[in-house]
Amino acid sequence: MGQFTIKDLAKKLDVAPSTVSRALRDHPDISEATKKRVAVAAEKYNYQPNQLAQSLQKKCSNTIGVIVPEIRHDFFSTVISGIEEVAYEFGYTIMVCQSNETLAREIINTQALVSNRVAGLLIAISSETTSYEHLSGVLRQGVPLVQFDRVVEELPTSKVVVDDYGAAYEAVVHLIESGYRRIGHLAGQEGIALNRRRYEGYRDAMRDNGLEVEKKFHLHGGYREEDGYKGAGKYLALDELPEAILAINDPVAVGVFTRFKEAGVRIPDDVALVGFSDTPAAALIDPPLTTVYQPAFEIGRTAVTLLLKQLEAEGEFVPETRTLETRLLVRGSSRPKVD
Repeated sequence: MGQFTIKDLAKKLDVAPSTVSRALRDHPDISEATKKRVAVAAEKYNYQPNQLAQSLQKKCSNTIGVIVPEIRHDFFSTVISGIEEVAYEFGYTIMVCQSNETLAREIINTQALVSNRVAGLLIAISSETTSYEHLSGVLRQGVPLVQFDRVVEELPTSKVVVDDYGAAYEAVVHLIESGYRRIGHLAGQEGIALNRRRYEGYRDAMRDNGLEVEKKFHLHGGYREEDGYKGAGKYLALDELPEAILAINDPVAVGVFTRFKEAGVRIPDDVALVGFSDTPAAALIDPPLTTVYQPAFEIGRTAVTLLLKQLEAEGEFVPETRTLETRLLVRGSSRPKVD
């Protein structure tokens, strides 16, 4: 016997094929009782929807494309889990690509996903993405696009972010209240909105407390442990170290921690350290890392929810930005300074 079709399922249930189709798509016009009957029958007869036919008919698939800088980064892997949970609940699968922090690969991934007629696209841009014509092209083709975490502010899309400015400000105020005055910032690459907002929070917290931002302590790098390791090497090459450092994220902070430990620099006795993200490694190093908690799972859930809202929208869609709350987790790496 060939594959069980939607017409076969309708015949078994003595309903119209259109009713079965709408029930499987959770259409609001179909009663919950009918939806349940259809779902039970679909499982009993092992009905598999013809995804290719659906794709051709709708000019898109039931697949949502996701592009992240790195899957190995605990923050992004948790975001993906949040995306997948909601997508599955609404009958979508996800296809995940990583840009490996390069613009070239991000462009290739974007083109590949759009060519595969994804229903929509979720993206956190790479550290190299300071031009965004490839994303503008996605919008021109009418493909729904939602940005999260690292976003291009100029693009008219829905976005899911945290208050990077406020979180960085709070972290630096914590360091100041703990007795640290000469505070450095190991930032990400220039030109990315997230980096700019965190730097501005750092800068304003220093200025508002009558402290100077010393240029030699404000360094740029990337988002990986090796970037933190290299950044720590640059600090070690200076004639003096800062009293404390705010790192752009936890992997960078861990890289700083590793290099300083090799050099005999004690944390926080010689240099206090604060990260951003609250990855599992933050609580495992000794002393544990003070960090800004970001709700990664909820960022994923919110991003895909906004995308599904756009897919269901009738008429002109108005993009919206959701800003999720963070909180500072104070641990041993920034305990109060002892003179």
